[in-house]
Amino acid sequence: MINSTNNETIILYSKLKDKKYRDQEGIFIVEGKHLVEEAIKNNIVKVIFSTCDYPNSIKVSDKVMKKLSSLNTPPEVLAVCYKLKEKEIDGNILILDGIQDPGNLGTIIRTCVAFNVKNIVASLDTVDIYNPKVIRASEGMIFKINYLKRDLKTFISSLKDYQIYTTNVVNGININDIKLVSKYALIMGNEGNGVRSDIASYATKSIYIPMNKDCESLNVSIATSIILYEFNKQ
Repeated sequence: MINSTNNETIILYSKLKDKKYRDQEGIFIVEGKHLVEEAIKNNIVKVIFSTCDYPNSIKVSDKVMKKLSSLNTPPEVLAVCYKLKEKEIDGNILILDGIQDPGNLGTIIRTCVAFNVKNIVASLDTVDIYNPKVIRASEGMIFKINYLKRDLKTFISSLKDYQIYTTNVVNGININDIKLVSKYALIMGNEGNGVRSDIASYATKSIYIPMNKDCESLNVSIATSIILYEFNKQ
């Protein structure tokens, strides 16, 4: 059992709350039995720590678990995992331009899995997918998505045989009038500013979601869910 919070390994792994160290070490932490089990299924676990008798884990004290955890109430089990490998893009794509809220990104990841979008390509300034809040909000769906970070102008310019959509409440086409005729890439934007104009200019079609005029806008994760749901029906 590890009892000391001054243990060198514990000190190193406790720094993984910071993106700088996640990037530097190529590892991240998942917390709770459900997420640990998902990580095990995906064969990315480096080491497991627990305060209970969890299989193949290193037992630690409550004090050590608290140092490793990002939660107010630390879990009984957490795992240090290797970052997921990028895969070749196959199928439809969600493109994210500057999403900043971890909860939104986690929800968007779940939505993509629910509605059969296998790939997310995010701008370089999008919140880190390995942020603990993103991982929790995704409910383990980060293990089921192909996630890439790219310069969006370069990436979108390289797309061939894709219909590229974005949102525009003023000049867009009602989503109910959209007929999908090929693979698509959907660009969704920052919570406060939407899709940057230079990125939106790559879209071949703009769409809007019809709704009550008393509501000016939708949260980006909700808007993404509605659009992907409608596209998935086709």
